[in-house]
Amino acid sequence: MTHATLSRNDPCYCGSGKKYKKCHMLLGEGNGACAEKPKPEFVKTPPEIEGMRKAGAFNGELMDYLRPFVKEGASTLTLDTLAREYTVGHGHVPACLGYKGYPKSICTSINNVVCHGIPSEREILGNGDIVNVDLTTIVDGFYGDSSETFLVGEVSGEAKRLVAVTAKAMLLGIAACKAGSPLQAVARAVEPYVRSRGCSVVRQYTGHGIGRQFHENFSVYHHVDDEAEEIILRPGMTLTVEPMVNLGGWEVTTDRRDKWTVRTADGSLSAQFEHTVLVTEGEPEILTLAPTQKAARAAVVIPGIAVS
Repeated sequence: MTHATLSRNDPCYCGSGKKYKKCHMLLGEGNGACAEKPKPEFVKTPPEIEGMRKAGAFNGELMDYLRPFVKEGASTLTLDTLAREYTVGHGHVPACLGYKGYPKSICTSINNVVCHGIPSEREILGNGDIVNVDLTTIVDGFYGDSSETFLVGEVSGEAKRLVAVTAKAMLLGIAACKAGSPLQAVARAVEPYVRSRGCSVVRQYTGHGIGRQFHENFSVYHHVDDEAEEIILRPGMTLTVEPMVNLGGWEVTTDRRDKWTVRTADGSLSAQFEHTVLVTEGEPEILTLAPTQKAARAAVVIPGIAVS
């Protein structure tokens, strides 16, 4: 296997014994033997930050547009079509469409689907479902990435609790993105809280650096991993905070047929929230807020659930 075909969790091609995401993925390709403590340039320039703000603002606008359509009786393919048409109609690009062969423009993950659910005309949202809608858009070469878990009709108390815990976990992770803190501060804020609420954090999938590429440079862990590279957050870094939280255990499985759909191994419910974040000299800036959310200073919108 060459470095061009490696996945993030494969052993690095250089023979260091580390996972690729903790080794040469940090350095970029073709840099020779891995350094023990790589120091990649993660910080965006002021023009790049403005590009990220524009991409994030449109991504939030797209989520705001889709929100009324996520309801009982809607097919996930309809949501995909709406997202694609709105994005292209505004002169932008759906980032997921064709990414590593992914067949649709968004991901729609219902109930026990953790992530990467593929929209389908046969998949109809029903009363009591929870569904995560994951959007990534390219605006003038920059990526905006966010996701939100919606409640469809009257959902169970356990489902409401899971969604509220997941939203709060994301907010705690975002609050930890402060200049001078280690990147692991995100995980140290998220996982203890989630576990204290009787839920678990998925370990196989993480957040990531983001900019002119969908996944840049480093992984953002939401579970505490003592082996993770202790990158120090600096103003100008852009990343996603996107904890996936299960009502049961953290283990997941990937569909053997479509190679994309990830489900909880024990069949329990799963939820996720995500925002793209800019590290600043002060409080972290959420880039993927819709105009309505910015006006209300709200990072999470869940009708019927208060998330502080």
